[in-house]
Amino acid sequence: MRLTVYLAGEIHSEWRSDIKKKAEALNLPIDFVGPMEDHDRSDDIGEEILGSQPNAIFHDAAASSFNNLRTEVLLKKADIVVALFGEKYRQWNTAMDASAAISMNKPLILIRPEELHHPLKELSEKANVTVVNVDQAVKALSYIFE
Repeated sequence: MRLTVYLAGEIHSEWRSDIKKKAEALNLPIDFVGPMEDHDRSDDIGEEILGSQPNAIFHDAAASSFNNLRTEVLLKKADIVVALFGEKYRQWNTAMDASAAISMNKPLILIRPEELHHPLKELSEKANVTVVNVDQAVKALSYIFE
């Protein structure tokens, strides 16, 4: 059995690479997908496809429509979603992806440091599992295959 795991969360750090390396070291049969990690491409995809937009609001709206399409397709194909809430970056897209996963009845592993317990308490209660770090998330994924 192979699983497809959607990695939701900020795209500014190496946490995805860390999960992928740890899963590979355990020989877990997982295919990972997630948001566009090239920030500039994500921001500019609307104009790349539709052409120049008249202002920043239309620029963002055009990009958002294509990013939302990509996210919806990949979330629907995913068997499980891992959503990381870090301490450094704003996490609006992570919250949106985690909520979408819950709405789609996708199993959700929520990674959040203890410092974010209070602001994420409701979301944490909706997740299947809440852990505090990447290592624990990988162990949760590994347990599925035992």
